Formats: sequence, structure tokens, C-alpha cells
Amino acid sequence: MAKTASFALIHFSVAFSVGYALTGDVRVGGALALVEPALNTVAYHFHERVWKRIERRREVPPPLLRVQGAV
Repeated sequence: MAKTASFALIHFSVAFSVGYALTGDVRVGGALALVEPALNTVAYHFHERVWKRIERRREVPPPLLRVQGAV
């Protein structure tokens, strides 16, 4: 949990810094720090769903067992 919290803090800090650096407005930086991580979390959820679907399609089924003397 500490790793997740530290990553969230870094994420908020970067979002705020970029918003503030581009606009010079603390309010814009603060809004960006709140909105961007929330939207990114939703996007990540859908990204993971797509990748799981891709991985399932790539799975190769195990070969069928052959029985001696069977046709």
C-alpha cells in the first residue's frame, strides 16, 4: 500500500507541475492534478480489459491427445 500511495503522490505532483508550468495558474495545476489521474485510472481499466482479451486470443490450445490405433 505504501508503494501505491507514493506513486499516487508522484502522479499528482507531476500533473500539478505540468499544468502549472504550462499556464502559470495554480488553479489549473490543481484541477489538472485531480482530473488527470482520475481519468487515467478509468483509461487504465479499459486498457487492461483490451489486453486481457488480446492475451486470451493468443493462447494456443493444448494439442489433442492421439490414441494409438485411432483414426
